[in-house]
Amino acid sequence: MIDIPVIETARLRLRAPVLTDFEAYATMWADERVTTFIGGQPRNRNESWTRFIGMHGLWALCGFGYWLFADRQTDTLVGVGGLANFERGIPHLEGMPEAGWAIAPDHWGKGLVTEAMQAALRWSDTRLRAPAVRCIIDPGHAASEHVAAKLGFIPIGMGESGGKPVNVYARPCAMD
Repeated sequence: MIDIPVIETARLRLRAPVLTDFEAYATMWADERVTTFIGGQPRNRNESWTRFIGMHGLWALCGFGYWLFADRQTDTLVGVGGLANFERGIPHLEGMPEAGWAIAPDHWGKGLVTEAMQAALRWSDTRLRAPAVRCIIDPGHAASEHVAAKLGFIPIGMGESGGKPVNVYARPCAMD
């Protein structure tokens, strides 16, 4: 089993999820504001539980995965994100780590996703040695498109996820 690295930023701690985080996680994913552009439907507790425990599974099987973004002062959930291999069947994603992120609505508009994902991508650049990281964003999700642009992602094409179109973005890794 791989230890999930802890990364600290000015305001956040990227860390492994623990059982006491689950209620906040389930609440976040039950909020339709969070899921409007991520799957389209709020998640029930069972779906949230499966995804929650899957964060550990990504690390164990892939050597990378999702962190829980916790407030450094309170250690409470702000959001989640990192790198994944979700086997989506989108040709543009094959063989590349896929970046993803979500944040609880109370924390929107504060630059926290950018702060967290900059740290995650720095980790990726030095540890994974992949030529690029990709991400998908639902058309019209302006907030995520803005974050992706700040992180250095550029559009490279389209794909389909869950029967719906998605835009695919790429960010070359900064390798030494």
